Amino acid sequence: MGTPFEDMAEIDRLVHEPSRLAITSALSSCESADFLFLQRITGLSKGNLSSHLSKLEKGGIVAISKNASGPPRTTIRLTPAGREVVAEHWERLTRLRDAARDWTASQE
Repeated sequence: MGTPFEDMAEIDRLVHEPSRLAITSALSSCESADFLFLQRITGLSKGNLSSHLSKLEKGGIVAISKNASGPPRTTIRLTPAGREVVAEHWERLTRLRDAARDWTASQE
């Protein structure tokens, strides 16, 4: 392991991108959320949210379902693997923060 600062370069960029981190963090606190709710709490435009959700879905982090009957409604949830990835990401950030706080140049 290098310095904590070098190790920061190894974080999961799919999840760590600020908008996607906001989306996945919000989803980690609930079973699922609808598109409009996520849009409201993240402040993202429809197009931006849709683009980020597509990337997260492609990466296996979220599952997206669309209601076929009644008014259109898109529901998003973390996949079991996505829930693990998000939890591990936050744990890694905590470890890196703590290591960076305790690091001194003499440790090189």
